[in-house]
Amino acid sequence: MSAENQADAKSDMQNSAQNISQDCAQNSSQNSANQELDANAHGAINMQLADGFEVMLITGMSGAGRSHAANALEDMGWYVIDNLPPKLLIPLVDMMTSSGSKVHKLAAVIDVRSRGYFDDLFAVLAHIDELGVKTRILFLDASDSVLIKRYESVRRPHPLQRGGRLIDGILEERELLSHLKDCADIIIDTSTLSIHQLSTKLYEGLLGKGSSTVAVHIFSFGFKYGIPMDADFVVDMRFLPNPFWVPALRDLTGKDKAVSDYVLSNPAAVAFLDSYEKALLTAIDGFAKEDKHYVTIAVGCTGGQHRSVATSIELARRLRLHGLQVTVSARELQRR
Repeated sequence: MSAENQADAKSDMQNSAQNISQDCAQNSSQNSANQELDANAHGAINMQLADGFEVMLITGMSGAGRSHAANALEDMGWYVIDNLPPKLLIPLVDMMTSSGSKVHKLAAVIDVRSRGYFDDLFAVLAHIDELGVKTRILFLDASDSVLIKRYESVRRPHPLQRGGRLIDGILEERELLSHLKDCADIIIDTSTLSIHQLSTKLYEGLLGKGSSTVAVHIFSFGFKYGIPMDADFVVDMRFLPNPFWVPALRDLTGKDKAVSDYVLSNPAAVAFLDSYEKALLTAIDGFAKEDKHYVTIAVGCTGGQHRSVATSIELARRLRLHGLQVTVSARELQRR
């Protein structure tokens, strides 16, 4: 391509980027007005949006951590597609919003360095907006010096380098993406962040600062049916009296109030839960810092019907008071 043609192509790309910037600004203003109106009318706009469909577009500077961000979103339960041309996002969103779809959160890593992709992105954003699907743009950035070091460490050329200097490719990409960055809902500078810290930033950006980044699953089981192999922690509640030997409680489970009161009113149960709650909070905090986002706690008793079930429910209640996301299940109750 001649220098003149390259200049024309670059000018076209910048014009497309400018169009997107203006369109994003208009949409942002309109969306803000709509959200303010809905919030005044219903008082719960955030909850309403959280219960619907959501699309996250992941973009930004090459080498700033787009792939790592995609992995973090996948850990958070998003359906993630990497290196997707913007035009292909439309059928995916249509499928997501169709009846019976189990995908409610779709994230796509979008590369918009060519003019055609800029135009496609403009059309995609307009189409998704017509569907009433909440869309957010996540932009990953980093300083030029950090990007240079990252590229040198992996010994790969920048996509826009074209045989020239690395810094020229970085500067060209930064200029082309500047308008898209202005449209972003979440901007994360990864210059000084580790992979773990990037994940934490994403959790804070999506869930709010102070929200737990660790999902906890607690399930009860019976030792006589085998110890689960996928648990991070195994708790043995067989040190408590067994409700099975109380005729009035034998046919009930730990979900019943009579059994729960019998188990949890024992001073030993209270003392254990008080101390174990503190230990778990310390461990879960450490897991979050080490980028481990799922913790499984198995609570066992002899048959998995009474003590373990009641303890699991109570432990979950306590952990939720600390803002943790906790789910509970009972492995052995299906055996009844």
